[in-house]
Amino acid sequence: MRHSLAVRTIHATIWAWLAMPIAIIIAGALTFNAVAAQLPDRSIAISSTLPGATTNYAISFALSNGETLGSIGIQFCENSPIIGQSCSAPSGFNIQNAALGSQSGPGGFSISSLTTANYLILNRSPSVVPSGPLSFNLSGVVNPSAVGTFFARIQTYAETNASGSSTDYGGIAMAATNGYTISATVPPYILFCLGVTIANHNCSQSQGNFIDFGDLSPLATNSSESQMLIQTNAQNGYSIILSGNTFISGNNILPSLSNDEPSIPGTSQFGLNLVANSNPAIGQNPQGPGSGNVSPAYATPNTFRFNSGEVIASSPLASNYKIYTISYILNIAKTQPSGVYATTLTYTGIGNF
Repeated sequence: MRHSLAVRTIHATIWAWLAMPIAIIIAGALTFNAVAAQLPDRSIAISSTLPGATTNYAISFALSNGETLGSIGIQFCENSPIIGQSCSAPSGFNIQNAALGSQSGPGGFSISSLTTANYLILNRSPSVVPSGPLSFNLSGVVNPSAVGTFFARIQTYAETNASGSSTDYGGIAMAATNGYTISATVPPYILFCLGVTIANHNCSQSQGNFIDFGDLSPLATNSSESQMLIQTNAQNGYSIILSGNTFISGNNILPSLSNDEPSIPGTSQFGLNLVANSNPAIGQNPQGPGSGNVSPAYATPNTFRFNSGEVIASSPLASNYKIYTISYILNIAKTQPSGVYATTLTYTGIGNF
């Protein structure tokens, strides 16, 4: 006598989209470089370019040749970077109360008491220094109060008070600008699909929603498998829930395994697990880079169970794709009533947002 049984799995793709705005504020350090003159590699990096902002200025330049260095004068002008032309102080700009932080190069500089709102003087004990880069980080600089371009004129001196003839010089252009706010939405989602096979870890390539176990015999175990793929950016991960009934033919029922039990030919039983097995040789362990694990009740090789409503796999975190292979086993006793047995199983993927 032949027994024909079949199992059906549904194929469902679930997308969930929720509005979750993420604001990205761009105001970071902007570096303005000028074309090299006698002082090459000149730049002033401003932490915030907002008008009127109290912020940090990172000033750097290089000496082309060795020289006697006693002071550096940096004049900030609204109208021109050209040394020798008249200089109009940028409205609202103030560097007089700035504090000198780290410095590199010859070292030993401090802010001179001769510094004014738009003219910074750094001085040190005069000495001969070699060519090479210098940098100074200042905090507490107040930007110009209006949007627009402004300039810095840098001159080096042998004297300590930025007087006499300058040794080297150069200009830099900068700008006070309004900040830009850029917002973007990254919607939460869950991608979940099922199939007898899912090729290339791609839900669009899932194939099949019907499994035919063929003729059953009390002498051997019949087995088959299907797959499911899940991926989500849900903060608290996901859960996959199994639901459905055991195999039924009219009023006849093929008992399911409510506890973890091995496959025993000659005993009527239906069960599944989500790992690689050797008895029978079927299934494979979860694959893919995503997080997630098989629930312990379905994670022991060569033991099987079926309880509708149980969570069979889950992850506590957002996850890249993960593929689970479901292994099914069917056994019948010699006394199992004949008939065509079938069932429909449902797998539900839930994102824990």
